[in-house]
Amino acid sequence: MNYKKINNLIGWLCFIIASTTYVLTAEPTGSFWDCGEFISAAYKLQVVHQPGAPFFLMVVRMFTLLAGTDTSMVAYFGNVSSAICSGFTILFLFWTITALAKKIVVKANEELSGEKLIAIMGAGIVGALAYTFSDTFWFSAVEAEVYAMSSLATAIAFWAILKWEAVADEPHADRWLVFIAYIMGLSIGIHLLNLLTIPAIAFVYYFRKFPITRKGVIYCSAISIAILGFVQYGIIPGIVNIASKFDLLFVNSLGMPFGSGVIFFSVLFIGSFIYGIHYSIKKVKPVLNIALLSTAFIIIGYGSFAMIIIRAKANTNLNNSQPDNVYAFLNYLNREQYGDRPLFRGQYFNAKAIDEKKGATLYRKGENKYESLGERSYPVYEPGKTTILPRIFSGEANHVSFYKDWLNISGTKNPNFADNINFLISYQAGHMYWRYLLWNFVGRQNDVQGHGNLTDGNWISGIKPLDAVRLGSQENLPPSITENKAYNRLYFLPFILGILGLWYQFKQDKRDGIIVTMLFFFTGLAIVLYLNTTPLQPRERDYAYAGSFYAFAIWIGLGVLAIYDAFKQKASGKIAAIGSTVLCLVAVPTLMAQQEWDDHDRSNKYTARDLAHDYLNSCAPNAILFTMGDNDTYPLWYAQEVEGIRPDIRVCNLSLLGIDWYINQMRKKMNDSEGMGFTYTPDKIKTGLRDYVPYYDMNLQGSAELKEVVDFMGSDDKEAQLQTRGGDYINFLPTKNLKLTVDAEAAIKSKTVDQKDVPQIAPVMEWQIARNGIYKNDLMVMDLIANNNWKRPIYFSVTMPNENYLGLENYFRGEGLAYRLVPIKAAVDDPGFSTQPNIDVMYENLMTKFKFGNIEKDIYVDPESWRMVSVLQNFYFQLANACANAGKMDSCEKVMDKIQTIVPKNYGSMNGTILNLRMSELYFRANKPKKAEILIDKSAKYINEELTYFADLSKKSPTMYAQEMRTGLAIMQEFVRITTLNNDSNMASKLQKNLTLLEGKLNMKQ
Repeated sequence: MNYKKINNLIGWLCFIIASTTYVLTAEPTGSFWDCGEFISAAYKLQVVHQPGAPFFLMVVRMFTLLAGTDTSMVAYFGNVSSAICSGFTILFLFWTITALAKKIVVKANEELSGEKLIAIMGAGIVGALAYTFSDTFWFSAVEAEVYAMSSLATAIAFWAILKWEAVADEPHADRWLVFIAYIMGLSIGIHLLNLLTIPAIAFVYYFRKFPITRKGVIYCSAISIAILGFVQYGIIPGIVNIASKFDLLFVNSLGMPFGSGVIFFSVLFIGSFIYGIHYSIKKVKPVLNIALLSTAFIIIGYGSFAMIIIRAKANTNLNNSQPDNVYAFLNYLNREQYGDRPLFRGQYFNAKAIDEKKGATLYRKGENKYESLGERSYPVYEPGKTTILPRIFSGEANHVSFYKDWLNISGTKNPNFADNINFLISYQAGHMYWRYLLWNFVGRQNDVQGHGNLTDGNWISGIKPLDAVRLGSQENLPPSITENKAYNRLYFLPFILGILGLWYQFKQDKRDGIIVTMLFFFTGLAIVLYLNTTPLQPRERDYAYAGSFYAFAIWIGLGVLAIYDAFKQKASGKIAAIGSTVLCLVAVPTLMAQQEWDDHDRSNKYTARDLAHDYLNSCAPNAILFTMGDNDTYPLWYAQEVEGIRPDIRVCNLSLLGIDWYINQMRKKMNDSEGMGFTYTPDKIKTGLRDYVPYYDMNLQGSAELKEVVDFMGSDDKEAQLQTRGGDYINFLPTKNLKLTVDAEAAIKSKTVDQKDVPQIAPVMEWQIARNGIYKNDLMVMDLIANNNWKRPIYFSVTMPNENYLGLENYFRGEGLAYRLVPIKAAVDDPGFSTQPNIDVMYENLMTKFKFGNIEKDIYVDPESWRMVSVLQNFYFQLANACANAGKMDSCEKVMDKIQTIVPKNYGSMNGTILNLRMSELYFRANKPKKAEILIDKSAKYINEELTYFADLSKKSPTMYAQEMRTGLAIMQEFVRITTLNNDSNMASKLQKNLTLLEGKLNMKQ
């Protein structure tokens, strides 16, 4: 039998199955989080957030060419790039499993029999397809994110070292090592996760080339970690760091042009490598030769980052950090924008900084030379409140509260090292890693992000008694769990098969067992140690550990061999091989595909793109729209940059507006949008200047004119500044009470105010800032408002935190998914915004322009889509309420009917019942009692099932769901009140009986 031919054919069959699965379930347009930015950047080869992914962007760009002139297909083909990369990952996983399986099944000098061939292929098929249908990998396979391509780089590198191992004694075998080095270099331009395969690769080399001793294992471990550190810190930022020193010398000391030092260093560096390689050949030093060649090929692959500098110099629309010179590029690679987290030594969460120590001098490109930004400073914390391996280090208020709750630290008690390790084991390793592993191979409760409670985001098995021990009763699960498409039960089968494979590999081939374990550890728990995750992450982070799940899938495949060995005791070898393969195929990949398909099928989902369309179409022409987070910014970038939706709108992200490069980019024209009219010149907003402007009360009487305050904070006159203890002079906010004198004629001329609203124009807008200081992004918003004089419409995204509205809420007018700043004060001094919608504009937008991404169909609705749609539903309700208050009851009814069409099919949330409560009141006001009853009946049924479940959980955790139970009872009581008030006696009686029963179950009276 031709083993090689069969191995190749079945491997390609697995590729076809996986690729077809991913192409069929791929999202047809941009999705949430980073995908909108990546697709926009790939389409026009722009610069994404630090530390960049240039090779990924260039590959995705090639796929987007398949869209031709149809820009609506660009995102789909970008997503297909991930689907194809993921299919190739499965191909290399299959070949990896069969290579490892063959070493176990076929001993040295033994002939390969038919039954053993079947067993080997069965192991490869089961393991490869198990990973194909695993939760985390499938999620990344259907969207244009870096993790699919990064997984492919990992798969190729690990497969290649096994190819080298098979021919290590043959001539030219070391070319496989050079190939691996090149893949490593390319992977730097995708994501750094691939580098974590280095320790496993080093152990393959050690086991193949050297006798195994305890000392040798220790040396190999140390050397592999040193190589990993050398690549991550010595090559990636290290080369650029040295180049920056040369450029600093050549420019600042020798007066030469920018980049001259980099050119000199490059010539010196390349020449040194050429000489070293020539020397190693001439002197016959094979180890030196392979080390130099491998390093050279890593650097060649790393050369994809040239794209970042080239495109940054082209000044593209998306040009994150603008790394167009060596120092900006170094900051870009070092992720300076995101700050640091302590790894080896650091503070506890209650430690106070008592001093600071200085580090390296920071530089930025000036007009003719590099300018010093001062020395990097590091805080020094009070003695006794630091520790090695700090895990509970964040002083943010919500993090501190979480640490205390999770670790049961009461009051002002100081945390200790035991608490630190407890958090590492229970939260960072347990909740943020093992939970994800078990999602993939045991089962998943739902896709609601979990922070340790019993009803959200846990792993489950589907074995009811087992799950009941951990999560309370599993007999009568509520709709919030069973109606969630991510309610996946795998009954421990993939996990058990993986554990069998792990045991079997160590039993049969301990060396390879150690190698796969190294891969599993360094792409899993080692990342846990390195990331040092803070609690309350904005989303689940399982994608970071896909490499570890890849290693576990190898063991799932090898588990087939363990079953095969057991079956051989009872049946003939061929029947045992076929039987074990079929049994494992049905019990693992088939079950996984059946359970996982519905929550990974995004083939008809347009939510992110359509919501971006809705954001943009909430704004008047030539508007400025301030956004804040990833998901109210990146999809908008995609909509504008790729599909050309409303290119006249200037989207300005407040999270970035506190950085000088972004402010300066906002000054220029982008697409059809003119630059933003900031009056602060670039020299006033450099990094280190006015990053934070503290409040210092000057006891000014009344409110101060906004423009005067902005000019005062921008003054370089020391008379307008405060002197710090360190002797520096800083600007300050002299008052929290601000005003803007309104040019009514300008507001009318620009159509900021409709003719019918002219009498409501306030001669002076007055408001108050609630904070004790403002950041640079706030300062720039104030500068814009002070000098805009209603020339351009100014909007704020509805999803940003209230503090970013700067106290202007009472001058906001709702026009969709954005609030427009207008010189009209709300009728009621209430920051609820529903008091001041522009009914005509909002009705036009919401009822005729808005799209919903097929949310109303039976598609998978991910948590972020749920959140955004619930925001949308609330604004429809606000419009309906405003129509009712204006006496437009027909319009009110139409708006509420519209809301019903955008409720996802897999309906169910407590917030949804609150919305239904408010809507039922409006239906009664509109004299539509039957429509009100439908909503009430549906909500009452939902609340009853949810609270019945909570009643059982409360036996295990009495206080955990007390608030939810009180909320549910309060809603039911409100339904009773509303139906009674509207003389719906039958419904009121029915609800009261239900409420009484619930109060009895919960043992609480509302």
